[in-house]
Amino acid sequence: MRRHSLVQTVRFAVGTVALVAGAACVNDNVVFRDRQVATDVPAAGAKFLGYSDTTAKTTVCGNCHVDQQAKWATTAHANAWKDLQASGHASGACEACHSVSQLGNVTTVTQVAYASTKDGRYKDVQCENCHGPGLDHALAPGLTNRPLASIAVDTGAKLANGCGECHTGIHEPFVDEWRQSTHGAAPDLMTAWNNTDQTCKTCHSGQGALETRFAVNTAYAEKGSTTPQPITCTVCHDPHGGNGIDKQLRLSVSTRNVDANLCMKCHQRRAVPDQPNYSRNSPHSPEGETLLGYAGWFPPLMSIGVGDTIVATHGTDKNPNLCAGCHVTRWAVNDPATGTLTYQVTGHRFEATPCVDANGKPTGATTCADTQKAYKGCVASGCHASEAVARSAFATSSGRLALLASQVDALIAKVPKTETVSNDGKYTTAEGAAFNSALAKEPGAAAHNPFLIEQLLTASIKQLQKDYGLTVPPTLNLNNILAPK
Repeated sequence: MRRHSLVQTVRFAVGTVALVAGAACVNDNVVFRDRQVATDVPAAGAKFLGYSDTTAKTTVCGNCHVDQQAKWATTAHANAWKDLQASGHASGACEACHSVSQLGNVTTVTQVAYASTKDGRYKDVQCENCHGPGLDHALAPGLTNRPLASIAVDTGAKLANGCGECHTGIHEPFVDEWRQSTHGAAPDLMTAWNNTDQTCKTCHSGQGALETRFAVNTAYAEKGSTTPQPITCTVCHDPHGGNGIDKQLRLSVSTRNVDANLCMKCHQRRAVPDQPNYSRNSPHSPEGETLLGYAGWFPPLMSIGVGDTIVATHGTDKNPNLCAGCHVTRWAVNDPATGTLTYQVTGHRFEATPCVDANGKPTGATTCADTQKAYKGCVASGCHASEAVARSAFATSSGRLALLASQVDALIAKVPKTETVSNDGKYTTAEGAAFNSALAKEPGAAAHNPFLIEQLLTASIKQLQKDYGLTVPPTLNLNNILAPK
């Protein structure tokens, strides 16, 4: 076992609790123990501490922050060096991302810690990779000199710290793809941040999501800032880990519950109408409830009642990772001539069917012909036998729902305007049908739950006919033909 020489002694209070049988009180016996903290870092280490015990993998930081140490020890970061050596392609160029270094934090020195010393105390991705050098804080612990980690990430010229300094490039383009996603581009960020409805920022900003959706109360560099962050890596991934969920995710992606599923924690805002009074009679981020089968307005003529559900295959255990099963899919892009890897798709664009080039690499285009889209997630999730089968099924569902939604809209246009007045104390068939039509037009609706939406639309058409004496073309098939046989 290797232990570094020690120059600093810190006194810790270790509380032991004795319970007296039959008594209603508790005795707290506080025992003070001296614990030495390794602070004799090499000069070239640039104030980075690294391990105090390389065999037990105890970080110097972990001597005080024991909870974080215990959680971190369960993560892939704690074995980053070993995994690199076992990969079969370890090289010097890889070491900075598999050890304590200048990457991941705000340090501007070109080489620090392992890169500058090759000292084993700096192997693995430790606390200081994200927090920066901890020597000053270890010598004189205080709130003013805490090396706070940042939740910000970016790419290219903006790349200065955070996850993106390692999780980028051909092999690990997580942040490169994230930046192209809605989570990273954050088109509604400032609108939500400045909205008088403060609930908007709880899903449209990194700080709001962390503090409200995930109840994260720990300190970080941007906490309390007036500048919002988009939905960055740490919103979904716990940097300290320790929750027992793969990839250090804060919540499971497999749980069929909108309040306990990672993706649905935000993607569940307005899936059913606000009635009888409303400000907006349209869905907003209804994907969770749609997938689980209870989104929309259930007309009285619906074949099932409110409280029941219509669940498509994508919302069952046949697709165990639910949203992530389709939206976060990995695949390798190889050179067709040599077979060597040219790009590792990580799925962090969160597009279920991204536009790809001839070799299968996502192009970043937002629109393209359906034949230029990859349906790999549909196959990887286990729902479809091939991309061609999935593409055909989506085309069939999309066409059917578009036809029915257009018929709903045509009927609503014939209804008196008094039937679609907000905040009048009543919610009408026309208003409910309009909500269902809007639900059918949500991006991905034909994949999230075509069975539910088809039944909502056919029942809406029948209810509009009954309540307003309207007719539809006799050729319109109002049977639910998308339902599984």
